[in-house]
Amino acid sequence: MSKSWSIDSWRNLPVKQMPTYPDAQALKAVEQELCSYPPLVFAGEARALKEKLGEVAEGKAFLLQGGDCAESFKEFHPNNIRDTFKVMLQMAVVLTYGAACPVVKVGRMAGQFAKPRSSDTETIDGVELPSYRGDNINGIEFTPEARIPDPQRQIRAYNQSASTLNLLRAFSQGGFADLSKIHRWNLSFVDGSPAGERYSKMTTQIDEAVAFMQACGITAETAPQMRETDFYTSHEALLLGYEQALTRQDSLTGDWYDCSAHMLWIGDRTRQIDGAHVEFMRGVNNPIGMKCGPTTEEDDLIRLIDALNPKNEAGRLTLIARMGAGKVAEHLPRLVQRVKAEGRKVVWSCDPMHGNTIKATNGYKTRPFDAILSEVKNFFDVHKAEGTHAGGVHFEMTGTDVTECIGGAREVTVDSLSDRYHTHCDPRLNGGQALELAFLMAEMIKKERDTVRAEQMAASA
Repeated sequence: MSKSWSIDSWRNLPVKQMPTYPDAQALKAVEQELCSYPPLVFAGEARALKEKLGEVAEGKAFLLQGGDCAESFKEFHPNNIRDTFKVMLQMAVVLTYGAACPVVKVGRMAGQFAKPRSSDTETIDGVELPSYRGDNINGIEFTPEARIPDPQRQIRAYNQSASTLNLLRAFSQGGFADLSKIHRWNLSFVDGSPAGERYSKMTTQIDEAVAFMQACGITAETAPQMRETDFYTSHEALLLGYEQALTRQDSLTGDWYDCSAHMLWIGDRTRQIDGAHVEFMRGVNNPIGMKCGPTTEEDDLIRLIDALNPKNEAGRLTLIARMGAGKVAEHLPRLVQRVKAEGRKVVWSCDPMHGNTIKATNGYKTRPFDAILSEVKNFFDVHKAEGTHAGGVHFEMTGTDVTECIGGAREVTVDSLSDRYHTHCDPRLNGGQALELAFLMAEMIKKERDTVRAEQMAASA
């Protein structure tokens, strides 16, 4: 890794998971055009998120990060954005109310297009074509024409991201998130489910608390926190030319920020210490994440932490563990122990999705809800045993009534996967499953916080 960083120093290093464009000049023209576009987010917003994540790193808050596996041009619709935002609000309220814990909300939205692939090609019925890498790179249709990487898709992805961000800001700051309207956040297909019924009872209790506060003079007009919420965006920084084109130097601090999203992360396939993705990310001042799989070695992890967070700032780096339900106990403790022993300040988050993907007997790629829940439980158990903070979760989910992950209280079966299987890439939790998981997590967070309080009281006695 070079000692000096520049906005394009990554181009001199080995790079993985990047498409090969047939027309280099067309790609260069698109990147130059993007350089002239307004930033999607601002440096001050990224700094605010880093401060909130610092609270998570210190055990004072919880990170809820979720959204689409891969956004698509075809499913771009305001109702889909609204419904995913609703589920995030519901989950956050369940966690905040059930565990008395502030929640930092970060969406996998407004930029989560590109996807890493295990192979550069795929074969169907004897025909081999380049793999689909996300709508900002090529098309999902299995034709030679669709699979050619097209740089113009980056322009469309930028425009869709801008529109999505505009709507998210309106929802979060324009009154949609008002706690007095909490019943309106529910989704019709969740009504009647066990999680929906539990949510309804909880919102009745919150309504009573809100009515009490209003009687005391604390209203949406006098306390903006009652009607507004902070909501941030994130995506995997995979397509580095796009990320570079949207990186700007902050006029207040002189620091560089990737203004395509508030938070970016490095995937498990692109976290090489001498690779282009780590090189680019170490120079931008956004809060960043890094996926840690079962192959992550302790020494490598410390070197990566020091490269990405040399000042050891709380909130700068989130480690997103994605082990698989049966591998958490084997691999996570050694990483947590080493990071704790070295005194590195990080947020520990759990991605229970990517290590639990299976192929059902009918050929559909799916994820068992029980395995997802098991990984989350094991994640909390490890941190309890190590005396560290289980800081967050990272889900692939949607507000639409999909049938992509099997299981849950309102069970999706293997036979029903074909009913509403809409994902462009990996299977997502639907709103009911996500809400059910939120209630279970709230119980785990509450137990952790009760344990910490009891230890603090015993120490001060």
